[in-house]
Amino acid sequence: MTEPTPRPKLRHLAIVARAPEELAEFYCSVFAMELFHRDPDGSCFLSDGYLTLALIKHRLDGETPVGMNHFGFHVENTADVSAALVAAGTPEPAERATDRPYAEYRAIDPEGNWFDLSAHGFGGPRAPTGPPQA
Repeated sequence: MTEPTPRPKLRHLAIVARAPEELAEFYCSVFAMELFHRDPDGSCFLSDGYLTLALIKHRLDGETPVGMNHFGFHVENTADVSAALVAAGTPEPAERATDRPYAEYRAIDPEGNWFDLSAHGFGGPRAPTGPPQA
């Protein structure tokens, strides 16, 4: 009997924002999220200890709309999930740029929604796993 594969976890959301710094302040003050990374362009990366929230700086000259951009799954094995996606009729996930520590692959669902796949996780502070250590 084989062990079931652990269920992928939704661990990352990305929003394109006109003012990511202001949104970061909002989420930090209202929801006690922690800012753990800031890109040179002003994009901000927050965490609640479990989920990461990327506030991506909107480029006025770009075609990307403001709002939800993509989400990301933390998976045990990117090759297995990639094979399942191809078997389901979607394009093979594309490898992300190596200087991006957030996810290894970008995929697309049947309706054109983007999502990331990561075996190493999405960065940011980790949620406590037990009682505080003295």
